[in-house]
Amino acid sequence: MKKLPLFFAGLMTIVSLFFYLLGLMKLVPLLIAAPLLFLSILFTLSILNHRNRFNGFKH
Repeated sequence: MKKLPLFFAGLMTIVSLFFYLLGLMKLVPLLIAAPLLFLSILFTLSILNHRNRFNGFKH
């Protein structure tokens, strides 16, 4: 179950990268494609960083 958000984030990054490439070819506005790519990379890195967080010692 924990791999599902990571899979979704990776898929979203790949789709937004393709969308950004379409924006570079001027088929889609870059004003939409660039922030979408940034947010998907940010979301992916946030998920990867949250998995390795130290939660403290449990008593």
